[in-house]
Amino acid sequence: MSLGIGLQLYSVRNALAADPWGTLEKIAETGFKRIEAANHKAKTDPGVGFGVDARELRQRLDDLGLSMIGCHINPLDLSILPRALDYQTTLGNAQFGCDIEFFPPNDLDHVKRRCDVFNQVGQLAHERGMRFYYHNHFQEFQRIDGDFVYSHIIENTDPSLVYFEIDTYWMYRAGQDPVRWMQQLGERVVLLHQKDFPAETAQPLNLYDGVFSPTEEITMREFEDRKDPLCFTEIGTGILPIQEIIDTGTRLPNAEYIILEQDHTQLPELESVRLSLERFKSKFSNLAP
Repeated sequence: MSLGIGLQLYSVRNALAADPWGTLEKIAETGFKRIEAANHKAKTDPGVGFGVDARELRQRLDDLGLSMIGCHINPLDLSILPRALDYQTTLGNAQFGCDIEFFPPNDLDHVKRRCDVFNQVGQLAHERGMRFYYHNHFQEFQRIDGDFVYSHIIENTDPSLVYFEIDTYWMYRAGQDPVRWMQQLGERVVLLHQKDFPAETAQPLNLYDGVFSPTEEITMREFEDRKDPLCFTEIGTGILPIQEIIDTGTRLPNAEYIILEQDHTQLPELESVRLSLERFKSKFSNLAP
């Protein structure tokens, strides 16, 4: 099975803030057909993070030939989920996920409490005919009680309610092999996030090789302060083994899309995602139109 290609709208967040409708039109002109949103304002904005009405957005997407295949909701708070899911349902989007989680060191109880929340969120999604997925960064690969936080999340969530969107870049930045995790999770993997890492950078690929300690507490502030924007490059121009990731994804029964994401770029955002899509489609195989 081939993987469809999508775009994470976080890649063009500044362009969207300035001109949401014009930016969506340019995304469609670039050749994208599927998009995933990232709403970091879910307490005040029930939608996709740039303050647009659900019905109008659905019509605009339909007119442009775009479909919403996922949305990150942040904060992932049970109290705001009903209206957020109403919005996603109106869009015709059948799945949503977490955005980013941080875990205090040596606090397995905290991890298990969050897993209880993930299971409850998954149940809410299931009741609506939707699917909930967990999206990783690198901090899930610190250890608590002898095992990775990520392993505890897998073990303490219901496989029928909590699925996974594997961000392969952030796994590499944790010193992990995403292919192995994809194979382990199997049918629980529904989406992949793909970025790329440049050949020459000031930081090592593995952030635990001197940038972060495997045992320190990582918060959003530390994450943002120590994340080097120059450690991102347009997809297909860096060193990550992307074809191996794609080939593994095609063998997973529920993996539908590989979503391109550019956290930072030295180019204008829309030029960056155009270049990523062009390189991605020309360089790699096993991809659907």
